[in-house]
Amino acid sequence: MELDLSPDEAAFAAAARRVATEMLVPRAAALDAAEEFPHDNLRSLAELGFMGANLPEAYGGSGASSPAVSAMVEEVAAACAATCSSLTAHFLATDSILLGGSEEQKQRWLPGAAQGGRLGAFALTEPGAGSNPADITTRAIRSSEGWRIHGTKHFITNGGVADFVIVFAKTDAAAGHHGISAFYVPRGAPGLTAEKPEPVLGIRASHIVELRLEECTVPADHLLGDEGAGFRTAMAVLDRGRVEIAAMALGIARAAFESARAWLLQRRVAGQPLAHYQGLQWMLADMYVDLEASRLLTYRAARRRDSGRRFSLEAAVAKLFASEAAGRIADAALQMHGGYGYSREMPLERYWRDARILRIFEGTSEIQRNLIARSLLRD
Repeated sequence: MELDLSPDEAAFAAAARRVATEMLVPRAAALDAAEEFPHDNLRSLAELGFMGANLPEAYGGSGASSPAVSAMVEEVAAACAATCSSLTAHFLATDSILLGGSEEQKQRWLPGAAQGGRLGAFALTEPGAGSNPADITTRAIRSSEGWRIHGTKHFITNGGVADFVIVFAKTDAAAGHHGISAFYVPRGAPGLTAEKPEPVLGIRASHIVELRLEECTVPADHLLGDEGAGFRTAMAVLDRGRVEIAAMALGIARAAFESARAWLLQRRVAGQPLAHYQGLQWMLADMYVDLEASRLLTYRAARRRDSGRRFSLEAAVAKLFASEAAGRIADAALQMHGGYGYSREMPLERYWRDARILRIFEGTSEIQRNLIARSLLRD
């Protein structure tokens, strides 16, 4: 399968690299230190159409290919992983409407989100239901006003600042995962409240919160698509999202690798550049192999996603390998810098912190292994 970017895809990636270099990199450290949500960064991305990169032109999106989206995500992540986390969370929300909504709902809700005027959040995880979404306990009950939703959603990126949240709730508790439905819940809906951002290790500026829905009321037409179709929508959305998380991992890993390579060439010990020492050469070689393997797996999954064929296996493989490789690369890059790498004066410790979540969200590494094994053993 051809993995190189087409001229149009390469141009899309080049535009992303320009805005990342000029706008995102200079702000990244300060946003991380202040734990300040990257509103300005997202506006900068919206101006280039990147907030709707995952959506067709018919709904106001860029109509970009999946490899082009992956390349853009890689560039944003290399510059500011927290901004990238908020961007990809927005993609999960808009993908939910794209894959699960009716045509009328797509026309109504997607254009504003694609243009960056309305930020989205994806609310599936709960305090007692993370790796197994079928265990969610949030309920949605029909009422004279439409639907009343009651429950708690946990670790929701963008949740406190989003203009809308896609909430998954059980509309038929006896039907298992077939009883899960998805709802479009706008900001300010009665009964929807957000707690303060969690004090997290990395991607500190992206803001991850707990959402409480206490008899939260939404109109009947805010049921996304068909009743009972929510689980299927969520699983399809997560397949798409895993490709983007692999690209996010690739971006952080590339930034760490490039920092390490530059450091080996410029830093001198005992009159010799660090690049002279074979032990460090081997470390750099291993980092490069991890980086290139991540790239091949990520873009293979992206091409497969655009082919119209099932890509769950490729997405899981890419997400698993790239997220774990990013952790290895970031750790090795920090080690190469010695005490300087541990200092907050340099970005190495931020890369290391930001990379850690990649093995957890949108399906832990253990869940990816389950998915891969299940696919390989399917009759």
